[in-house]
Amino acid sequence: MKHLKYYRIPFSGLTTGKHNFEFEIDNKFFDCYEHSLVKKGQLKADVELQKQENMLIVNFHIYGTIRLTCDVCLAEFDATQDFQERVLVKFSDDDWNEETEEVLVLSKTDYELDIAGLLYEYINVRVPYYSKCSEQGTAASCDPEMLAKLNDSTDLDTETDTEEKTDPRWDILKKIKNN
Repeated sequence: MKHLKYYRIPFSGLTTGKHNFEFEIDNKFFDCYEHSLVKKGQLKADVELQKQENMLIVNFHIYGTIRLTCDVCLAEFDATQDFQERVLVKFSDDDWNEETEEVLVLSKTDYELDIAGLLYEYINVRVPYYSKCSEQGTAASCDPEMLAKLNDSTDLDTETDTEEKTDPRWDILKKIKNN
């Protein structure tokens, strides 16, 4: 968790206006989250923080590659990521805060913004529900050996299904039912 301290932006000393930050996101980042869908990756986050008197506007541009496992052949492959997100940060002293996906509420006494959780969420939401080597726009395709093994096991399943259909016990039961 000490590695996540790197992803904090101290905004209290910044002047009003735009400020740019760069963050590297690597395997150490993903290791800090036990249930992350992504375990390996090499990403960069360009963060533009626009400080105003009563709020912060934070724009993220995240790009790079993440390592995924193909759901068909179980081979690992790199998937390219390139997306932008935006979050508004408001300041309030009230105990009751209306926080949403796009609006975060911080206390007026806070002096830094921790973006590690936001980066984690943004990256994991972008992981496709169904990952396949050939659908990622790369020259890689599914492992032919694994596909052959899958086809062999499918052939065995269909052979056992046909054997079950000719089971004489079912034929006898059907005759009894028809009478």
